[in-house]
Amino acid sequence: MKSTVPFLAIAILALGPLTLANAQSSSAHTTPAASKATKSSTSSAPSKPSMSSTSSTAATSSDSSPASTAPAASTAPSARTDVYHVHFSKAALGKSAQLADNLKKPDPQDPMAGHALVLRHQEGDAWDYAVIQHMGSKATVDAVRPAPAPGVRDLSDWHNDTFVNGPSWSEFTKAMGIDEAAKSKTGGSVYIISVYRPATGHRDQLEKMLGEAPASGDPSAGNVLMQHLEGGAWSFLTIARYNSWSDYATSESNSVAETAKGQGGWFQLREHVSFHNDTVCDRIAP
Repeated sequence: MKSTVPFLAIAILALGPLTLANAQSSSAHTTPAASKATKSSTSSAPSKPSMSSTSSTAATSSDSSPASTAPAASTAPSARTDVYHVHFSKAALGKSAQLADNLKKPDPQDPMAGHALVLRHQEGDAWDYAVIQHMGSKATVDAVRPAPAPGVRDLSDWHNDTFVNGPSWSEFTKAMGIDEAAKSKTGGSVYIISVYRPATGHRDQLEKMLGEAPASGDPSAGNVLMQHLEGGAWSFLTIARYNSWSDYATSESNSVAETAKGQGGWFQLREHVSFHNDTVCDRIAP
């Protein structure tokens, strides 16, 4: 999804003391960017998501962004109370199935083992899989944590990692259709992961835009907005979920029609970003 900087774990571990990152709060994301994704370079490194480097905590406030009229399926504004680890991974040649199997396995050492969403690239950025791992209210790393075995390490050509803050796990699972009541019925969902870097001086405007509720008639079934804490060269990540490919096609058709009129999100986004990309995914876990 992006042009990113290498993950900071090695440097932080070398320094010893854990750093603390506080984050702002915001409302849930609404609609994915209207433009298609662009290819970007990423940091080179192997393996399954390492449950990261810093002691990152998510601080919240009561602020939320203004919302337009939203359909019943839209998410309500949410405080960003929890830390998540976002892992993008490109499979080594011929190892995509094995890498997927490895990424789907919960790591018993994770503080919230089993609290993860695993998505598979269909169209967009250069990575093959995205893992969004819930970490709770903070995330730490142990300097003596064992390295992955060579057989696991060599499944990935490269990966990069970013810590973000986002909504509670219960809100996240509901928006993504993976709560206990819904996950058996939402296997056909389509997900759009987007990352954004604001233009200088436009961070607040971009966050406000991304935090607006979906317009009336928008077919998305759930939306999440997350904010960078440490890692990649972007500031915000959004995930939009659609119940079906048909619903996603409807959204794209509506977006193109608005753009053809010289209005809508396509133009609004380009008033505030220096970089963004979008990747279309399906879900492989849970």
